[in-house]
Amino acid sequence: MWTWLPAFLAASLAARGAAHPERPTCSPSPRSPPAVSAACVGGMAAARSGYARVVTWAMAASGTCALAIGALFGGPWWAVGGLACVWGFFVVADSAQFSALVTEVAPAHAVGTALTLQTSIGFLLTLATIALVPRPAEAAGWRWAFPVLALGPAFGIVAIAGLRGATARTVV
Repeated sequence: MWTWLPAFLAASLAARGAAHPERPTCSPSPRSPPAVSAACVGGMAAARSGYARVVTWAMAASGTCALAIGALFGGPWWAVGGLACVWGFFVVADSAQFSALVTEVAPAHAVGTALTLQTSIGFLLTLATIALVPRPAEAAGWRWAFPVLALGPAFGIVAIAGLRGATARTVV
């Protein structure tokens, strides 16, 4: 998401400008793709709600945003940028809460290894999606580039379903 979102936002803004040539396509305002991309950082407190629940909701929201943002391509900047910011909030939220969940449910002697494995897999998946997103963008356009990113949260939700009732150190 983070690698390709600025390119998507710039292309969406340009498409909007092409549809409405009387409107400026770029300005030093919040309509700037880099400004919107930078504003898409967020997080959330989850200790009280339970990490598995928050991770599941964050992944569902992130996946929904991945599916929806293409439909807004070339649309009103407030809608494209707003959804991008919501997506950015949940992308960050699910990553951080996944790490917190690992520290809660992994056996005490394996927490470091579990976090290392989780982080490594996360970076590997990030590399794969950086390489994958341009393929549908080139083949079918930006509208179809991000739905592939919804697969990650979908698989994550399935994988975490068994942890919804887990308490600290109960999962081996």
